[in-house]
Amino acid sequence: MPMPNGLARAAVRFKPAGFVGTFVALAMAALIVSACGILLETGLRASVPPQRYVGAPVLVAADQRAHLVSGHGEDREDEAVQVPDRARLDNSLVAKAASAPGARTAVADVTFPVRTGAHGALTAHGWGSTAFTGERLTSGHAPGAGEVVVSQGASVGERLTLTTAEGPRTFQVSGTARQATPTAWFADSEAVRLSPHPGRIDAIAVLPKNGVSPGTLRTQVAHAVGEHAEVRTGDDRGAVEDASLGYAKEILIGLGGSFGGVATLVAVFTAAGTVALSVGQRAREFALLRAIGTTPRQIRRTIATEALLVAPLAGLAGCLPGIALARWWFGQLQDKGAVPRAVDLSVSYIPLLSAVGAVLLTALFAGYMAARRTSRIKPGLAIGEASVERLRPGWIRTPLGVAAAAGGFVCAGLAASLTGEDAANASLGVVMLFMLAVALLGPLVARACAALFGLPLRGAGASASLAAANSRTNARRLASAITPIVLAMAFSSVLVFMHTSEERVTQEQQRDGIVADHIVTSDTGLAPDAADRAAHTPGVTSAVGLLKTAVLIPVSGSLESASTQGVTGTPEDLARVQDLDVQHGALSVKPGEVAIDASLADSAHVRVGERVKLRLPDGTKVSPMVVATYGRGLGLSQVTLSRADLATHVTNAFDTEIWTKGGTAGTLAKLGTVLDRGDYTTAQSLDRELNAWANTVMAAVLGGFAAVAAVNTLVMTVLDRRRELGTLRLIGSTRRQVLRMIHWEALLVVLAGIAIGTAIALATLVPMMKGLTGQGPYIPPLLYGSFAAAIVVLGVTAATVPARAALRGETLEE
Repeated sequence: MPMPNGLARAAVRFKPAGFVGTFVALAMAALIVSACGILLETGLRASVPPQRYVGAPVLVAADQRAHLVSGHGEDREDEAVQVPDRARLDNSLVAKAASAPGARTAVADVTFPVRTGAHGALTAHGWGSTAFTGERLTSGHAPGAGEVVVSQGASVGERLTLTTAEGPRTFQVSGTARQATPTAWFADSEAVRLSPHPGRIDAIAVLPKNGVSPGTLRTQVAHAVGEHAEVRTGDDRGAVEDASLGYAKEILIGLGGSFGGVATLVAVFTAAGTVALSVGQRAREFALLRAIGTTPRQIRRTIATEALLVAPLAGLAGCLPGIALARWWFGQLQDKGAVPRAVDLSVSYIPLLSAVGAVLLTALFAGYMAARRTSRIKPGLAIGEASVERLRPGWIRTPLGVAAAAGGFVCAGLAASLTGEDAANASLGVVMLFMLAVALLGPLVARACAALFGLPLRGAGASASLAAANSRTNARRLASAITPIVLAMAFSSVLVFMHTSEERVTQEQQRDGIVADHIVTSDTGLAPDAADRAAHTPGVTSAVGLLKTAVLIPVSGSLESASTQGVTGTPEDLARVQDLDVQHGALSVKPGEVAIDASLADSAHVRVGERVKLRLPDGTKVSPMVVATYGRGLGLSQVTLSRADLATHVTNAFDTEIWTKGGTAGTLAKLGTVLDRGDYTTAQSLDRELNAWANTVMAAVLGGFAAVAAVNTLVMTVLDRRRELGTLRLIGSTRRQVLRMIHWEALLVVLAGIAIGTAIALATLVPMMKGLTGQGPYIPPLLYGSFAAAIVVLGVTAATVPARAALRGETLEE
């Protein structure tokens, strides 16, 4: 008798069709794991080369993350989140950085916008920054007090009126310099004072003395500034000038880590089920080996060797399309502006090796568990056990499955009793626990589905009745096909319908909340007096300026970003252009006071009259008094406060929008771009396209994988039944009757999978949407119908095509 390794090689060599399904499932799992791993590694390694700071070997900057610390000692946790705008340094640190022994000079750097004319804009800096950027005067001299150097649009000696966030001011042009973009340079001290954040600077560029290396200078500067700032060299400097890198890292790590973790679990579960099905289909073969004296250890070694022969090749085959998927995904994120163009995709051996290792361990474990009973049973009983399906539930899987199902019900009940982000976070556990329960209790679930869905089939003719009987007596085979369909339906529905639900509520809130007749916008920001000029425009009865940004608010132990508007105007004027649907308290735009969306207030556990801890756009901690909560934050802004509380904490302090009641587009056009209500809501919808696209792609990746796994499983089960189908033909069944039976079985499988997947999705979506929006989920009928129809078509086709092939010869195959 051949050794077990020889048996494994012979099985793969002479019966390759039996391993094709396993190969496909493992390759698909490797595809998902490698693609998500590549994105995760890219997020961890992402960097951009410095451009503006390339001439500054050492850079001092503030930590661009806001920290929420909880616990003490070993239980201490530090939640860090990228700040919405830019964290800045106190100007006093310049002298400390300059005091480092190896520092030749330290230059305070600020960057902020100034306006010239009606719609023109310049980027302003201090002249001292030219020491590391390299610009040189083409005429005139460096600026002093009341002077400016410009790159274009004026000549030496001219008087130039520039508008800062505080208002217009006239400067004398002292010189001109060559720069491709419109730029203005002020004296260093004046630049710091004119910026929207006086007394605070973006960064400190430290230039070394002769012979001092960047590494040595970095150590000296770090000692000089202490813990008040971060000291950066090399490509780390690029993150200081490109704030979008931080968000890009969060997106990539979120996709590769959070979503990748879920996707990996789904892929491993599905692949394990396919491997178990493949091993289970060969129960008669293993039973014969046991009957002729093969030991349990030899059976296990055979299965392990088969895994070693198939899994690594499948993993490598899956890694190649996984790299292609990651590259496409990464390119799309760059095209949509979510990732800077300067960031490169990182493809190393780590995620590829992890993918191959994951599928190998999955194959070994699933194969071992599937053959565990066959290898241990007494040789005399092996063939009898293999001839019929064992009905007794497993003593390991069943308790775990029951515990997972119970946990799912507990999480669903908990989520239904909570509000806001707490409900949404609790809901996320529902889908995972129920999916785990379905995977563990597959045979029991399949038997229940066969009994329930088989009832109407008993009276639908001989073929349908036989299909119902087959489904009841082959629950394990049925479970292998139902599980990936449930995965596809549940995860795709949660991801897609979460977005459709939020989108519908947002549109409703915008439709009801926007009562302004016109909205004036500008890409570069509006002049400081634009709101006042709009209010005095003929026909305008109310005008309110809005500075749009975001703040961070503690929610469920983490900092969450919340859309924010800083108001220029009175509460009465704001109420005339925005119907925020105030539920408690009264609107106020006084400094130190804030109004918050009611759902967000519930999540943050604050009420009217209490103080809420916020982090402003630059990370500054404040605790304003909550004076009102309102119901339309999702469509308008989640946080409303005075513009004065925001203006000194953003890079661009010019109003973003002006909302007016009355007036005409023609009379307001001199202030900026005028939009009516419909145009504005469309523009706002474009801003949410990235989230919609991300959810759709994740649903497509997970749903597509699960759909392929379902098709693969159905093909494997039908091809394994060639003997059964041939027997039906020998006893007089026609090909049409046999195919009709296969159709009914496939229909039972897909309908059961759709029903269970829909139930899991609803158990997740209902409390989640109640918490986030206060309403139930919105499921577009046509979209849901397309999901269900696609699964039905795939399932029936996947069962019919191999059945036709098996019946083509009309012979009884062993």
